[in-house]
Amino acid sequence: MEVTTESRPLPPKAYRWAVLVLISLAMFGNYYVYDSISPLADVLKAQLGFTDANIGLLNAIYSIPNVFMVLIGGIVIDRIGTRRATALFGVLCFAGAALTAASPALTSMAAGRLIFGLGAESLIVAVTTAIAKWFKGKELSFAFGVNLTIARLGSFAALNAPTWAAGAYARWQWPLLISVGMATFCIVGALLYWVLEARAEARYSLGEGSTEKVVWGDLFRFGVSYWFVVALCITFYSAIFPFQTFAVKFFIEAHGTSREFGGFLSSLLTLFAMICTPLFGLLVDRVGRRSLFMMFGSVLLIPVYLIMAYTRVPLLLPMALMGIAFSLIPAVMWPSVAYIVEENRLGTAYGLMTMIQNIGLAAFNLLIGWANDHWQASAANPAGYRPGMWMFSVLGFLGLLFAFLLRRRETGPAAHGLETITVASSAR
Repeated sequence: MEVTTESRPLPPKAYRWAVLVLISLAMFGNYYVYDSISPLADVLKAQLGFTDANIGLLNAIYSIPNVFMVLIGGIVIDRIGTRRATALFGVLCFAGAALTAASPALTSMAAGRLIFGLGAESLIVAVTTAIAKWFKGKELSFAFGVNLTIARLGSFAALNAPTWAAGAYARWQWPLLISVGMATFCIVGALLYWVLEARAEARYSLGEGSTEKVVWGDLFRFGVSYWFVVALCITFYSAIFPFQTFAVKFFIEAHGTSREFGGFLSSLLTLFAMICTPLFGLLVDRVGRRSLFMMFGSVLLIPVYLIMAYTRVPLLLPMALMGIAFSLIPAVMWPSVAYIVEENRLGTAYGLMTMIQNIGLAAFNLLIGWANDHWQASAANPAGYRPGMWMFSVLGFLGLLFAFLLRRRETGPAAHGLETITVASSAR
């Protein structure tokens, strides 16, 4: 008797969690390479003569191509599936990291970061889509949290590299070569995920893959709630990642820390997220009120930059507040999309959301780099960092506004159940 897809059992819980851990390895390598620039910023300035605008460019150019490419990546994911897409984008991540480390020329390093960005953001979309495919109901936000914990372990390792690989920072190239080694996880994790999903397709019911024809006119026909989530996404991440680009340099020059302690302070965001994101995911899966949690996270961001710019309050306090926000909002925001968008359009929805996010990341990396140079931010003039810190604070206000509008929408007649307690459902 032929065994049909419908008659096959669902994958065991342990199998699904193994898939999650292994696909998250790709994210670990991805996050390490992205954050490898921040603790190296003052070395690039001292040894290669880079300005803050040059350093901002290295992270901005990561985002610029994704204004277009990540949407295409989302469509590719919906067409060829997460398995092939993850492997393809993992290879691009490795190639970009290798080119970045190959030459001291700004053009070569920028080209490497561009190629890395082409793969990295689309890889994140592929992994996010895969998680939404394998997990449902009360497991979804927790699964996203575990994924982010593993991924941000890469950020934590990169930002603390001046401590565990202190000798490497004698030369600009060695830390980047370490990042090339870490980029191998982008390929290894993708291949392991490929193997597990291929085996699962032969044994278990995984549902039908999404191979619908793409209608370009539908790209901007998502609901109002989706666009509020996207608006929160662009403001939130524009307040976090461009700050981290210059954070270690800011801590050294404006607060007199060592590079090691500056890297540790920046990595506190990651440490909080590694511990708290899964916990917040569990919490929101059980109590609902997702937009209310997003509002609270946005409120936490508003004062932290001004505290660091104008006071001598121990830096551990504002970084801890930022770390809580950095744990809370992503734990709620990314799973929320799966509630308000059809599953066969999730790749496109996440791709579009990430595309718009990258507009903010590119713009603010360039803007903050320009502002620091324009106001001559340095150890001799730490006040030159203040205009940039005001820009970050304004983003916190905007995030609060969009979260409030989302809450008003989702407590009205057009709600998608975003504010309710999640009902358990069978997971694929």
